[in-house]
Amino acid sequence: MKANSERVRGKNFRDFCGKPLFRWILDTLLAVEEIDQIVINTDARQILAEHGLIDTDRILIRDRKPEICGDLVSMNKVLADDVENVDADLYLMTHTTNPFLSAATIRGAIAAYIEGKKAGSADSLFTVDKIQTRFYRADGSPINHDPDNLVRTQDLEPWFEENSNLYLFSKESFRATNARIGRKPALFEGPRLESIDIDDQADWDFAVIAANHLGLSK
Repeated sequence: MKANSERVRGKNFRDFCGKPLFRWILDTLLAVEEIDQIVINTDARQILAEHGLIDTDRILIRDRKPEICGDLVSMNKVLADDVENVDADLYLMTHTTNPFLSAATIRGAIAAYIEGKKAGSADSLFTVDKIQTRFYRADGSPINHDPDNLVRTQDLEPWFEENSNLYLFSKESFRATNARIGRKPALFEGPRLESIDIDDQADWDFAVIAANHLGLSK
């Protein structure tokens, strides 16, 4: 959780429909009994304290090292620091910018990951959005369809977009790739509205509309 945000100033701590943005995902994670500990890797400990958030028996706030701070630092480097310093059977990673991720979806993803790992079919898991539409390159040439043989979009081969909503992995799978996605990842499709990610001001405005539509505004 960064103190600063390049495109929406202070968005992690800005009021979103009645409470600071970071509280939405934090409250959801606290509602999932399967999660033993929530680790917040941050350069904003003081700002969190000003919002009443400190270390508890279930929340661990880790000060982000200076060498892994900044907008250009890969999140995998931040995760590597957590993985090497916090032991766990299973790591779940999400963002403060995913306010609509539900406890039910988290539980479903955990169950799917455990099942896949037991079956040997998956060493990690990440959430995706299924997309069935016509794609083109910048020069106008088609990518996934034949313009001379037009088929319905629902009959096109589905593509899956990594939506950065949730990742599940183990220490072993992370070490194998130095990344949150292992060598045999499972794709988990959750409700589309839950994958709304607030990256810029347009995303923020859209998320406010979605919150009002879902009846979540305070």
